[in-house]
Amino acid sequence: MKQWLKRMRKGYGKKLVSIHAWNAWIVVILAITGLILIGGFWRETLGIGRVWLKWLHIAVGLAMLAPVVYYLFLASKHWKQLRNKPWQKANTIIVLALLIGWLLSGIVLWQFKLAGPRWSNAALLIHDLLTWVGLPYIIYHSITRTRWLKDSTRRSIQVDESSAQIPRVSNPNIHSSNEDESETRNTPAAMSAMQKNQDFSKSSTTQLFEKPQPVYTRRAFIRSAVGLGLAVTLGPTFVSWVGKNLKFDNSIDSMLENDPNQMVPLPQPLSASSPPIGGGAEGHFRVYTVTPIPSFSNANWSFRVDGLVERAQIWNWEQFVKLTRTVQVSDFHCVTGWSVYKNTWEGIPLKHFLEKAGVKSGAHSIKFYSGDGVYTDAITLEQAQMDDIIIAVMHDGKPIPADLGGPVRLVIPQMYAYKSVKWLNRIEVIDSEHIGYWEERGYDKDAWLSGASQRFPDITGS
Repeated sequence: MKQWLKRMRKGYGKKLVSIHAWNAWIVVILAITGLILIGGFWRETLGIGRVWLKWLHIAVGLAMLAPVVYYLFLASKHWKQLRNKPWQKANTIIVLALLIGWLLSGIVLWQFKLAGPRWSNAALLIHDLLTWVGLPYIIYHSITRTRWLKDSTRRSIQVDESSAQIPRVSNPNIHSSNEDESETRNTPAAMSAMQKNQDFSKSSTTQLFEKPQPVYTRRAFIRSAVGLGLAVTLGPTFVSWVGKNLKFDNSIDSMLENDPNQMVPLPQPLSASSPPIGGGAEGHFRVYTVTPIPSFSNANWSFRVDGLVERAQIWNWEQFVKLTRTVQVSDFHCVTGWSVYKNTWEGIPLKHFLEKAGVKSGAHSIKFYSGDGVYTDAITLEQAQMDDIIIAVMHDGKPIPADLGGPVRLVIPQMYAYKSVKWLNRIEVIDSEHIGYWEERGYDKDAWLSGASQRFPDITGS
């Protein structure tokens, strides 16, 4: 084992350079793919390519384990070189903490179904925090430190001065033979020549190990430009992330203040949802869409139930808002890892619409249409019998803003949220299976939560 470690650590200075180079490329690829994955523009543009990109992100993230493990074999020798260099030690610890934090949180998000919502929620927050805080630092560090390590006079692994090549100086007055040296070495001329030779050697050695540096080098300028570019590029996104995750501007009230929907009259909450019977939502929603957020008014909004039904139904807003509603408390889980707990939803159970319309024989699935004109999804007729599926018009005693899928959205608590269609305006009963928007792009057709019991929670009516 000792011999193997010795071979592993041999020439480790060059190996550190290689590790930094690979690390830089890995982090750059992860940064680009990660930013694309969360970008709203790319969700529609990439189509199924977004799923492939997600798997590329996961594969490259797992590949980051290789340079981390490789470095750990070199760490003890590297650590000895960093004696009396506290800043370099701190830098090494920060970089390792970032890489290991990304790896662990990324693995939890990758295996979100096994980890469960609470672990996934925490992992997503950590992953995002490390990204916005650590990404500029880690890229800057990897790029600049790779260049720094290539300079043998600056890195911690120094060339042994005893093995350095010292220029040999010939003097015609000093003969090379031992006999001549013996005869002349004590003469004034010989002593003077030897002194000059020593002074020249010292000067040459100093020049080899102490290269004069300009006050602000081209390399320093490049490093500063890279750092400034990263700050300008990622800074605004980081500020936006902080604002959303610390709820500076992410409350339902702030969304409603800027809500583009103009529905009149506004729905009035039942006593069971104002104040919310669940105590109010815990967590915050992330706004993901595949199209620009649509807006609605009484003039352009309607709701209908049709297809294989005995009595097709259609409502305008004034009629729809008068329908008898019920209240339920449920958790809301996104397939990307975040969750909002104890939501108090108010609306009409899906079963009530189907019973009123009368489902014909031969029906197989219930298809849901979004008012954005693009998004659709479906569940089977059997799944549609669950009591907790609700056509929601209120959240925590307030109208649902457009950002969260209002004025009306579907909520299926026991499935991941891509099944809970936003801006719902049509329900169609069909005789075959329907592959929804994200299912066409690689998501599971059945979006059951891990451990979903398909239980029927109590629904409080009034």
